Amino acid sequence: MQASQGRNVGLGLALASAFSFGGSGVAAKPLIEAGLDPLHVVWLRVTGAALVMLPVAWRHRGLVLRRPALLAGFGLLAVAGVQACYFAAISRIPVGVALLVEYLAPALVLGWVRFVQRRPVTRAAAIGVVLAVGGLASVVEIWSGLSFDVIGLVLALGAACCQVGYFVLSDQGGDTDDAPDPIGVIAYGLLIGSVLLTLVARPWGMDWSVLGGSADMNGTDVPAALLLGWIVLIATVIAYVTGVISVRKLSPQVAGVVACLEAVIATVLAWVLLGEHLSAPQIAGGAVVLVGAFIAQSSAPKEASGPVAGGDGLPLQVLETPAPESELSAGRTAP
Repeated sequence: MQASQGRNVGLGLALASAFSFGGSGVAAKPLIEAGLDPLHVVWLRVTGAALVMLPVAWRHRGLVLRRPALLAGFGLLAVAGVQACYFAAISRIPVGVALLVEYLAPALVLGWVRFVQRRPVTRAAAIGVVLAVGGLASVVEIWSGLSFDVIGLVLALGAACCQVGYFVLSDQGGDTDDAPDPIGVIAYGLLIGSVLLTLVARPWGMDWSVLGGSADMNGTDVPAALLLGWIVLIATVIAYVTGVISVRKLSPQVAGVVACLEAVIATVLAWVLLGEHLSAPQIAGGAVVLVGAFIAQSSAPKEASGPVAGGDGLPLQVLETPAPESELSAGRTAP
């Protein structure tokens, strides 16, 4: 009975995380179109979330000396890199397409395992990779000569690569007895990401007046401050934390399935709230990408010891062998 209740709570939290991450692009795009640079929106998102998580960072301040490389990797790749690339991508291509491209991360991780680490992968995992790549070709309608902005697609692929870089980094020591508390790593990742983005985005040149006005969301004026509040509190803080807790309560495979809903949620929200309609081949291709990503994610070899992609920069442990309770793993995302 208790296990069943815990599983139900875990499913609810995983769905909340997927919905929260899925809404980030929908809330950010109107701010970008209102005049904010994508990097400035990312800086506002990460810095605002870092301030909210500051008490957590102080509580886990010992991590600075214990795991400096892990914290730096999380801040650089999972926070700053993924979100900067994702937000820059959605300024040029539809939200749903950007997120579906980002879901190539599981396939890229398996490529790293097979060709760089020279470890075997299962036949099912290879099939998942082929499906994901084929589905992506349909999403971007490659037969029409890449009608989408090529730079936007490259930026979305950059978000996927940043995820892979973090997953590879977290593979180094994530299964030790003194594995760090994942929420503490998230807090410091946000702080480090904020510092890095401050140097890159240079927010002192931002048009702050945009935040005092409204942004157009498919013909409806929405207060810019409300959109920013959603991005910071819902799409970042709540999304990351619920994702972490959900993995603790669910099996990794179940959490991976739920995390795949993020791309669906983002596409539906963009369709309803932003009027970004996808064609039938794109929808079918998106479904194939998600199926391929799930197969690739759930078919990792048992002896492998690294996590593979959830979305928006968060790893999902996918091993058949049980992970230590304190292992750094989170359910989910876009950016």
